[in-house]
Amino acid sequence: MAMAIRRYLTLSYFLSSATLLLAFFFLHAPPPAAAQPLPWQLCNDTAGNFTENSAYQSNIRRLAATLPTNASSSPSLFAAAAAGAAPDAVYALALCRGDTNATSCARCVAAAFQNAQQLCALNKGATMYDDPCILRYAGWDFLANATDNRGVYVAWSFDNVTGKGAAAAFDAAAGRLVNATADAAAADTVRRFATGEVGFDGTYPKIYSLAQCSPDMTAVDCRTCLGSIIRRFTATYFAGKHGGRVFGVRCNFRFETYPFFFGRARLILPGPPPPVNTTAPPANANGRGSTRHKTGRVLTIAVPLAAAVLALTAACFCFWSRRTPAQNMSGKTYSTYPEDSESFDSLLDLSTLLAATDNFAESNKLGEGGFGAVYKGILPDGLEIAVKRLSLSSGQGVEELKTELELVARLQHKNLARLVGVCLEEDEKLLVYEYMPNRSLDTIVFDSQKSKDLDWGKRVKIVNGVARGLQYLHEDSQLKIVHRDLKPSNVLLDLDYNPKISDFGLAKLFDRDQSQGVTSRIAGTYGYMAPEYAMRGQYSVKSDVFSLGVLILEMVTGRKNSSFEDSEQSVDLLSLVWEHWTTGAIEELIDPFLGRRAPRDQVLKLVNIALLCVQDSPADRPAMSSLNVMLSSNTVSLQVPSRPTFCIQEVEDGSSVYSAAYPIPRASPNEVSLTETEVEPR
Repeated sequence: MAMAIRRYLTLSYFLSSATLLLAFFFLHAPPPAAAQPLPWQLCNDTAGNFTENSAYQSNIRRLAATLPTNASSSPSLFAAAAAGAAPDAVYALALCRGDTNATSCARCVAAAFQNAQQLCALNKGATMYDDPCILRYAGWDFLANATDNRGVYVAWSFDNVTGKGAAAAFDAAAGRLVNATADAAAADTVRRFATGEVGFDGTYPKIYSLAQCSPDMTAVDCRTCLGSIIRRFTATYFAGKHGGRVFGVRCNFRFETYPFFFGRARLILPGPPPPVNTTAPPANANGRGSTRHKTGRVLTIAVPLAAAVLALTAACFCFWSRRTPAQNMSGKTYSTYPEDSESFDSLLDLSTLLAATDNFAESNKLGEGGFGAVYKGILPDGLEIAVKRLSLSSGQGVEELKTELELVARLQHKNLARLVGVCLEEDEKLLVYEYMPNRSLDTIVFDSQKSKDLDWGKRVKIVNGVARGLQYLHEDSQLKIVHRDLKPSNVLLDLDYNPKISDFGLAKLFDRDQSQGVTSRIAGTYGYMAPEYAMRGQYSVKSDVFSLGVLILEMVTGRKNSSFEDSEQSVDLLSLVWEHWTTGAIEELIDPFLGRRAPRDQVLKLVNIALLCVQDSPADRPAMSSLNVMLSSNTVSLQVPSRPTFCIQEVEDGSSVYSAAYPIPRASPNEVSLTETEVEPR
């Protein structure tokens, strides 16, 4: 029967790219500085400064106008150039990762020039390490020496490889893979680039690697450069770690236990032989045999193609990783490829989830949204879960379920809610997520008592986490996702108030080169919708930026975006904030539970950023990478926002002024790093 069912199941929804680690601690000098996402900058303090509107700055701008196009149009995704004459000459180099495309390359290099001017303001020398590009410019001719790799950035995982004797074996396997990938990169005559993978064990099914040199290097020089940084940093910093990277202008490498590059690995090494399992599978509580493959097998979840197929499904399939409760809550995930899709670690029937939630008892109900109700449960191994149950009356629930399954299983990040499993049986359609002890943001920030627990530091932490999660969705993942329904009720909080974006039922998948989509079905939550989406159905990554801006203003004020207790009539939050912003009285709107404990300069900065996010024109809103630079830096100069004129107010019956046209749905630290400063030759 299992074979018959498999004919009707699609296994294409679950390509996994496991947790990307985006919380980085800079170790320029002990103790570590505050966390900061990409891009990473190295400002050459020994190179001196230039003045505004000088010939040197003019030459930088000349290079910024040509280098992005030159690099992206080159088959090697590499360009080097010089502008001007001494003493104002500027030399620059741009290198894009070998697995990216021309559009992403040009966009990244252009952004790198902008970021360098902000993060290394008026500094004659700067190096920007970003994904997927590297930029360097200086006032001396570093281009003359293709082997000069000074000014490297090193980062590695906080987490250690676990398991008896596993660390030494892992280091050996990772070292073999990294060196083989370096050989392949040196042999690539066009891009000096290669990716690789090797199978390892049940805890870490595969190890992935990447190596690259600037294409103007010879094969021998490339391999020598890579060999130098591999030997220098692997034993010192990466021993026993399941991830690490070394950024260098001339050569760089990286290895992880999740696929972090685009496409398939170009180099696949044979892994260790699988262990022989001589024990019989134990029987589960209802007498049926529990199918448990080798611990090295990978989680797979199958989703029916149509409702007719669901009727043929006689059992409920629930799959999740075979891990201890501590491991499940840690965010570690396994990667799944099409050839692995016949395997899974655990199989439970509906009775398991019924027992876990006490038959979906009302006392276990956590909340309810457009999808249906969400219940807390505890699995037999002690793992706390949140079970999302599709409402039988939900007309679009099946499509939203498919969307969420396809996207969430492929998107893994510390600031995204993690899917534990799925269960499908006749009318029951269930998604199983990790449980968040502090539930959703709206249950705290808008509660007169619970909001006292959200001090200023926690609120900033939540904003930063949501912003990093959105940057991953928009720019850093192997996909390009627009969430379309970002709001406090879709931001979950773990025990330490780390935010996790949830509910991807309305999300849209973009092609890498696609910038905008149009839909005739407006779905989401008014008050958080960007004007171009609510009125014309146009959505893009800038739609999510608008929603984030509204969320930030709610975090600062502690007020919902559409109504206020101290108002005689319904007033939108954007207009109220703008009024106080222009009169210099923004302190009057700060959540009273924060009082004077919120630093005024930080409040003004956050409100300024939020107002930039809610600008009427999408082009005037910052990209998430730029926004994260604004949030993490105290030196970036923020633009002056314009008045946000868009608002959707409620009328007396509680409906939106646009509700006649559009129906309103129901509301529903891991890596450490260091840099080596670059010293200009004398």
